[in-house]
Amino acid sequence: MSDKVKFELEFVIQASPQLLYQYISTPSGLSEWYADNVNSRGEIFTFIWDGAEERAKLLKRKSEEFVKLAWEENEDGSFFEMRIIVDEITKDVSLFITDFAEDDEVDEARMLWENQISDLKQVLGST
Repeated sequence: MSDKVKFELEFVIQASPQLLYQYISTPSGLSEWYADNVNSRGEIFTFIWDGAEERAKLLKRKSEEFVKLAWEENEDGSFFEMRIIVDEITKDVSLFITDFAEDDEVDEARMLWENQISDLKQVLGST
């Protein structure tokens, strides 16, 4: 198995950091755009797509700033992080994604994030 490569994406989101944080950090918020359904028990989030479940452990979070999770089946130290960045001058709000994928799957993973964030923007009315 090849080593995963880290990639980063940035999306400008027209929403307040407080509102955006609710959509990236809570099961109800994540259910609106990231997965069909999301449940959490303590630090473990269960994401459900088309009946299939994947579990992720919450590694770290800071209110209105970021959420960092790792898929349970990954034992390679990889994670995914959603970080809210507010431009000091323009006050533009961006969502900065850090994720990992197999070398030959990075383009596919990027496209998946772009589709997911497009859904998030629709939910937020930020299109």
